[in-house]
Amino acid sequence: MNRSPAAPSSAATSASRGVLFAALSYTLWGLFPLYFKQIAQVPSLEVVAHRTLWCLVFLLGVLTVLKRWAWLGQVLRQPKVLAAFLLSALLLSVNWLTYVWAVQNDHVLDASLGYFINPLVNVALGFAVLHERPRPLQWLAVALAAAGVLWLTLQTGRLPWVALVLAASFGVYGLLRKIASLGALEGLTLETLLLAPLAAAAMAWWTWQGQSALSHGAEAPTTLLWLLFAGPLTAAPLLLFAAGARRIPMATLGLLQYISPSIQFMLGVWLYHEPFAATRLVGFGLIWAALAIYSIEGLLRSRQAPAARV
Repeated sequence: MNRSPAAPSSAATSASRGVLFAALSYTLWGLFPLYFKQIAQVPSLEVVAHRTLWCLVFLLGVLTVLKRWAWLGQVLRQPKVLAAFLLSALLLSVNWLTYVWAVQNDHVLDASLGYFINPLVNVALGFAVLHERPRPLQWLAVALAAAGVLWLTLQTGRLPWVALVLAASFGVYGLLRKIASLGALEGLTLETLLLAPLAAAAMAWWTWQGQSALSHGAEAPTTLLWLLFAGPLTAAPLLLFAAGARRIPMATLGLLQYISPSIQFMLGVWLYHEPFAATRLVGFGLIWAALAIYSIEGLLRSRQAPAARV
């Protein structure tokens, strides 16, 4: 008799923690421009190499503490799994490189646009690859987002390629991880493990040529410390996200994901003073309207589902 009230309380506590973990992860992702601006003097490709290597070191430490190594031997004997994760690792590196370049070259607003578009790219990929059937309002959201991208293209005379590469690479990456056999921690470890030889070889070459941050570490120790910090900074939000995603519904997670590009947008406009003409606001407005329709439709759908089961 005394146990029944405890169950809802426990579930509510778990959900509250899930919201907190997910919100923290998206907040950290949103603040990433502050970090990459600190190392703007380091070429973006070298930043990605450092990020790969130090993230791997951090993850190996976490796995050692947790004693979670059983999966690795099994995966190494499965060529198809390794091939799938090699593809996801390459997509992740493209996403990282594009994002770092965008921040270092004053395209934070374009980067935020990419992550605003990303949920709608997921809808399109679900339709094209997983044969999911988007609902009418979801199609309307995709159409509005496409109109926003077309408007921005016509106004600037070029495709917003940074936003499109970020949205497409992370969308396909998310699709691959959705059907993957490993969890967030193990999956990211395997991806960085596969990329590490290339990153280490590039780092060794740049250092031998005297062109890397490592070769100038004595002259700029602060920069080197910032680069070492890339490991935990990359892994921490992912681990928080994984912890949050297990505890809350997808509809809630879908709404929280806009925290990250919203923070990036505010940083681009108010801290870095990137140009944002009124004509550009129309394109962003169409995409924001698409996201509003997409989010409201998903929220209403999630509320109707329990009633339908009753």
